[in-house]
Amino acid sequence: MTDNFDLNGLTPMFSGNIMEEDSEFIPLLSSEDEDQMNSEKTPEELSILPLRNTVLFPGVVIPITVGRDKSINLVKDAYKGDKTIGVVSQKDDSIEDPTLDDLNKIGTVAHIIKMLRMPDGNTTVIIQGKKRFELGEAIQTEPYIKAKITAFNETRPVKDDQEFVALVSSLKDLATQIIKQSPHIPTEANFALRNIESPSFLINFISSNMNAPVADKQKMLEVADLKERATLLLTNLTKELQMLELKNQIQSKVKVDLDKQQRDYFLHQQLKTIQEELGENNFAQDIREMREKAKGKKWSKAVAESFEKAITKLERMNPNAAEYSIQTNYLEVLLDLPWDENTVDNFDLKRAQKVLDKDHFGMEKVKERILEHLAVLKLKGNMKSPILCLYGPPGVGKTSLGKSIAEGLGRKYVRMSLGGLRDEAEIRGHRKTYIGAMPGRVLQNIKKAGSSNPVFILDEIDKVGNDFHGDPSSALLEVLDPEQNNAFYDNYVELDYDLSNVMFIATANSLSSIQPALRDRMEIIEITGYTIEEKIEIAKRHLLPKQLQEQGVKKDQLNLNKAMLEYIIENYTRESGVRGLEKVIAKVVRNAAKSIAMEQKYNVDVTEKDLTKILGPAHEKDRYQGNDVAGVVTGLAWTPVGGDILFIESSLTKGNGKLTLTGNLGDVMKESAVIALEYLKSHSSILGLKQELFDKWNVHIHVPEGATPKDGPSAGITMLTALASAFTQRKVKKQLAMTGEITLRGRVLAVGGIKEKILAAKRAGIKEIILSVDNKKDIAEIKADYIKGLKFIYVEQMIDVVKHALLKEKVDHPLDLASKDEVTKK
Repeated sequence: MTDNFDLNGLTPMFSGNIMEEDSEFIPLLSSEDEDQMNSEKTPEELSILPLRNTVLFPGVVIPITVGRDKSINLVKDAYKGDKTIGVVSQKDDSIEDPTLDDLNKIGTVAHIIKMLRMPDGNTTVIIQGKKRFELGEAIQTEPYIKAKITAFNETRPVKDDQEFVALVSSLKDLATQIIKQSPHIPTEANFALRNIESPSFLINFISSNMNAPVADKQKMLEVADLKERATLLLTNLTKELQMLELKNQIQSKVKVDLDKQQRDYFLHQQLKTIQEELGENNFAQDIREMREKAKGKKWSKAVAESFEKAITKLERMNPNAAEYSIQTNYLEVLLDLPWDENTVDNFDLKRAQKVLDKDHFGMEKVKERILEHLAVLKLKGNMKSPILCLYGPPGVGKTSLGKSIAEGLGRKYVRMSLGGLRDEAEIRGHRKTYIGAMPGRVLQNIKKAGSSNPVFILDEIDKVGNDFHGDPSSALLEVLDPEQNNAFYDNYVELDYDLSNVMFIATANSLSSIQPALRDRMEIIEITGYTIEEKIEIAKRHLLPKQLQEQGVKKDQLNLNKAMLEYIIENYTRESGVRGLEKVIAKVVRNAAKSIAMEQKYNVDVTEKDLTKILGPAHEKDRYQGNDVAGVVTGLAWTPVGGDILFIESSLTKGNGKLTLTGNLGDVMKESAVIALEYLKSHSSILGLKQELFDKWNVHIHVPEGATPKDGPSAGITMLTALASAFTQRKVKKQLAMTGEITLRGRVLAVGGIKEKILAAKRAGIKEIILSVDNKKDIAEIKADYIKGLKFIYVEQMIDVVKHALLKEKVDHPLDLASKDEVTKK
C-alpha cells in the first residue's frame, strides 16, 4: 500500500455516490451506491484529461495537481459544465504534450468534486472515478483532447462463488498486514477497509492505494473479469508484503540510537548492505573510470591538481548526499573540456581560397583577411587568432561565412546566438553553490566542439541586452580581448581556460548598439549589400541549385535564366541581402515540383508571364517622380535591410514664418531641417530672395510614409534643396538624388551607407547623385561595373548643392510669393 493515505478518505460514509461540492468529507462507496453508479449511462464522447503518474479506479476519490495549460483549460470548462471528464493515464509520463496515441486505451469516467487554487499557484482538483471506458477516435485536439468513448463493462463472478469470497477475504488480510508493517500508514486505514461493503470497490480502493508502478495499476484497470483482477491484486500485495518484511529485517540489523550523523551513517550502511546483496557498487566504478579518463588529458599542472583534489573529496563523500551529484557533474565537465586539444590547421592557401569562393560570392575583404591570417600562421607557426566582427544588413551571408572559414582552415565550427541574452552568467557560468549550476555558454560550446581552437561564431552581438542580472556585453570584454582571453575565468569551472587560439567571428546588423569598449576589441569588417549583378550570380551559383536539390527537382526540369532572375530581383525583392530572394526562388521551384508530381504541363523555361502567375503582380518599385513640382527633392536613405529613396516635400502658406515638420521624424532629422532653413535665410541674397519672404510665409516640410520612423543627418542637403526650390519656385534637375549632412557654416559632411544608397538610386532610375567630397573614397571601393550609368557630383559647400540641383527654369504655374492670397503648393 502507498504511504500517503488521505485521512479524509477514512471518514464515515454518507448516502449518495457523488460528493457535494461544499462537503468536507470524501465518501466510501456502498454496494447500493455502486449499483446506482453502474446504472448511469456512459457518455458517447468526453474531454480527456491525461494523467502522468497515477491511475483512477471507479469509485475511488483522489486529488490531482493540474499543471499543463491544456489540462487547466479542460478542468475549468468541465467545472463550469456537468463536471464529467474522462481520465486516462499516459504510456510514457515524460511526454509533455501527449496525443491520443500516447494514452492507454482504457480509462475512467470521472466526476469533478472540487477545484482548489493552492497557495503555490497550482490548481488541485478532487475527482471520483465512476465507470471504465475504452477510447475511440479523437474529435478534437485543441484546446484539449476530446474523443469518442465506449463502455468497458465488468464481468462479475456469480453471487455464491466461494473462491471469490476467499480471495476478497485474503485481500483484506494482506492489506491489514501491510498497514501494520508500514509505520507511515495511519492505523485508521484498517477502519476504512472494514467499512467497505462492495467487493468491487474494495478491489479498486486497494488497487488505487497500493505501492505499485503506474503500468501495473493500468494493467489491473484493463482486466474486465473482477475475479481475475482480484487474483492479480493478490499477487502484487504478496510481493509488497515480502518487500516490507525484507526491509524491516535490513533495518533491524543496524538499529541503534541515532543522532544526525548516525542517521546518515545508517542510511549509507543500509544502501551498502543492499549493494552487497546484489553484488554491485556503481559509485566506486564511476570514480575508477574518471581516473582512467584523466590519464589521457593534456591539461596543465594546476588543472591536474584541482582534479585530483576534487576526486579525492568525492571518494570521501556519502553517495546519497546532495553534494555528491554536484561534485560528480563538476568532475565530468573538467574531463569533457578539450584542455590544450587543438585541431591541425590546413595551410593550403589555394584550397582555402577555393572553399571560400565556392560557398560565397563577393566578400573580398573578409576572404582576404582570413587568407592573411592563414599566411602568417603558416610562416610563424603560432599566433593569436583575430577577433573579427562582420557588420552589415541581414541576409548577406555573415553567419554562413563562419562555416566556410572553418572548412577552409580545417577547424571545428560552433555558433552561439547572443540575441536577447540578458544574464551575465550565460557567459561566465554559475557558481557551483547554486542548484542546477553549469558552465557558461562559451565553455559549453568549446566542450561541444571538442577542440580548443574552433571557429566560434558570436551571432547577433549587437542584440545583447542587460538588466538586473548583469551586463553580458561587459562579460564578453574578457572573451574578446586577445590580451586577456588566454586566461578566461568561468565561475563554474573556477580555473583559467585558454581561449587565445579560438577564432571568434562576431556578426552584427548595427554597430551603434554595441558597447564602445567591446567594439574597440574587434576588427570591424563591413559587408555591404549586394548589387543586382552580384545577386544574379549568387542566385545562379548557390540559391537555385540549393532549392532544386531541397525540393527534389532535377536541373533539366526547370530553367531560370539570368534575365528571369534579374526580373525577380527587381520586381519581387527589396533587400540588401538574398534571404528574401531565396524564398521567392523556392516558391518558383515548389510550383514546378507540384506540376511534376501532379503530371501537369508547365514551362521548363520560366517566363515573366509564369512569374506573374506564380508570384502574383510585381511589387511597386520606388521610382523617380519627376521635377514638375517645386519643393520636392529625391533623397537617399539607409535602412537595416538596405538602401532606399525618400522624397522631401516642402510647401509654403501665408503666415508668420512658422516651420512645421511631419513624417515621423527623429530629433537629428528635425535639427537638419532647422539648419537648412536658417542657412537659406542667411544666404537668401545669393538666390535672389528677399529676407521679408521668410517672415510672411509658413514652411511645412513633410517626408512621406509617416508610419515609418526616420532619423539621421543624411537628408540635410536634400531638405536645403527642397526649401530653395520652394522659395525660388525653380525646377530641380531631372533624375537627381542626393545625400549628405549639413552644418550651420555651410559645409557638406560625409555620411555612411553609400553603397546601399547607390544601389537604391540605381533601382529607382536615378542618373545623377550629389555627395560630399569626403565620400569619394567610398565610391572608389565599388566595382566600376556596378556604378555604370551613374554620374557623381562631389561638393564641399551647401551653396554648391543648390547651384547644381536647381535649374533656371521655373515650374509651371509658379507660386507668386508677393501675392497676399493664401496658396499652398506641393
